Amino acid sequence: MAARGSSDMPFLDHLEELRWRILYSLLGLVIGVIIAFLIVVKLDLLRVLQQPIAPLLGGHKLVYTHPGDPFSIVMSASMWLGIALAFPVIGYNIWAFVAPALYSHEKRVVLPILIGAVVLFLCGAAMAYFVVIPLTLDFLLTFQTASLDPMITVQEYFGFVISLVVSFGLAFELPIAVVLLTMLGSVAPKFLLKFRRHAAVVCVLIGAFLSPGDAVTSTVAMAIPLYILYELSVFLSYFVKRKRDIRVAAKEAAEAAEAAASAAP
Repeated sequence: MAARGSSDMPFLDHLEELRWRILYSLLGLVIGVIIAFLIVVKLDLLRVLQQPIAPLLGGHKLVYTHPGDPFSIVMSASMWLGIALAFPVIGYNIWAFVAPALYSHEKRVVLPILIGAVVLFLCGAAMAYFVVIPLTLDFLLTFQTASLDPMITVQEYFGFVISLVVSFGLAFELPIAVVLLTMLGSVAPKFLLKFRRHAAVVCVLIGAFLSPGDAVTSTVAMAIPLYILYELSVFLSYFVKRKRDIRVAAKEAAEAAEAAASAAP
């Protein structure tokens, strides 16, 4: 098994390396936000983000109550998009810093985990934007509103959309978290199976907690995928634990063989 290469580097060199990696990541983030700002303004991305609610406004537009609201919304959208654009740079610098300290088998799983985390986050965000948000808005804006005229502000709407998109994206990271905990030996498949019924209740509670407002549709829409991801996590946990057990058994066999060879006359 390969030794950890970073153990030969002095502590102060580690700090210097960390400082430069942070600076590179911050520079990538700044450039990402600038590019994102140009994209939001030039492509009128805010109009695209209003598509889920546009059919429900009856020809009206979203309103704002503060002169700085349009600018703050553009900056908020640019920040989130900039983080997404800068993620490859940030991810590379994290990888470059921790890679020398990893064993060869650990290096092989880092890239799939990072790719899986990005894909799952995008899947959660896409589900929120294309499925959950339209269903939730249709429910909320048609519930007991016959004698009411909705006046939705741009701040409240985009806060609602961003919180749902980010919440779903983070909630979809459940399999990644379970895989990492299994690799560390903190979670076992038997434990996950034992609390399967409890997991269903927890998924509903998480859906209710992370979903903004009191919409039943968004809570259910988050709870169902979460439980499906939990079942996927159980399968992945079995797979990871099996690989881990095989690796540990091979290591113990090698150590036993080495001890027997050294003890032989």
